[in-house]
Amino acid sequence: MNQVLNERAQRLPMVHACQALLLNRSGVYARQRRVERAEPSRRSRKDTTQPRALSPAEREHVLDTLHSEVFRDQPPVEVYAQLLEQGRYLCSVSTMHRVLRAANEHGERRQQRPAQHHAVPRLLAKQPNEVWSWDISKLATRRRGQYLSLYVVLDLFSRFVVAWMISRKENSALAQQLMQEATARYAIATDQLTVHQDRGAPMTAHAYLDLMGELGATCSHSRPRVSNDNPFSESQFKTQKYQPDYPGRFEDISHARRWCERYFDWYNFEHHHSGLRGFTPEQVFTGRYVEVAADKQRAIDAHYHAHPERFVHGQPRVALPPASVAINPIIAEHDDGAPDRVNFPTLTAAGATKSTLTLK
Repeated sequence: MNQVLNERAQRLPMVHACQALLLNRSGVYARQRRVERAEPSRRSRKDTTQPRALSPAEREHVLDTLHSEVFRDQPPVEVYAQLLEQGRYLCSVSTMHRVLRAANEHGERRQQRPAQHHAVPRLLAKQPNEVWSWDISKLATRRRGQYLSLYVVLDLFSRFVVAWMISRKENSALAQQLMQEATARYAIATDQLTVHQDRGAPMTAHAYLDLMGELGATCSHSRPRVSNDNPFSESQFKTQKYQPDYPGRFEDISHARRWCERYFDWYNFEHHHSGLRGFTPEQVFTGRYVEVAADKQRAIDAHYHAHPERFVHGQPRVALPPASVAINPIIAEHDDGAPDRVNFPTLTAAGATKSTLTLK
């Protein structure tokens, strides 16, 4: 816009030019004054040669030294220290890093651990004691910095807490005790059970894995830093810590054990779990949900027959617990039901006739 105004005909006053362009004349004059007062643009520091910078020959010498047989796998701070001990000074450590970056190299030059790829755990439970999920949660105490470890083993199919324990410690010995006593309590047979856990130290210890092999149980582990790989244990801990009477901080380990005993009794025998369609974990674990569902259905039927006009969608049915429970299930692709068939391009638009396409 400024260029148009500056290149206007000499005989055309500025006032007429601004009227033709629908511009405010005072604003145009103010913009011109700002342009005239503006300082010339400064060059970027990046594009400016610093007087203290190394010469190209010196930078090449530093890079050759870093690539030498002695220093090729050493970080710049180690190279700098060794050169000083030899009475040599090439440049600072930060300059070594800059030289390496300019050569598209990294300052961490030691051999790196290769990336690890962990398979997605996919588990399916169709009955109790087929898949167990367990985890450890920390319980805060009144003493600052002191926490208790709560071990909880959950049956995946029924959400029934099959075993739990509280300790001041978190180690593989306690994990072995927990699993050994739990499998004995429920008479778990060889190759019957899959135990799912995350990758904490007690769950990946060699002694723990050896014990699980002796018990004939298959171990499954979550991927690192993926909490959704163990969602049922995480959900149970959230239910626990969001209880109205959850103390937040426990007086001592005895207080924590008393509270957890009451909580797990409520969770197993009184909590009508939303994931179980309103049945308790104990009812699904023991199979009593069939009798309970029949009682519920009779109550609904009696009310329906007494007041059918209140049920606009017909006689309701009691929803039963899911027939199977999965971790990371494979979602089947939608099938529209159309049969699979081979399709051929239409060549009539290109001048082909039916007779020329007949195979002989």
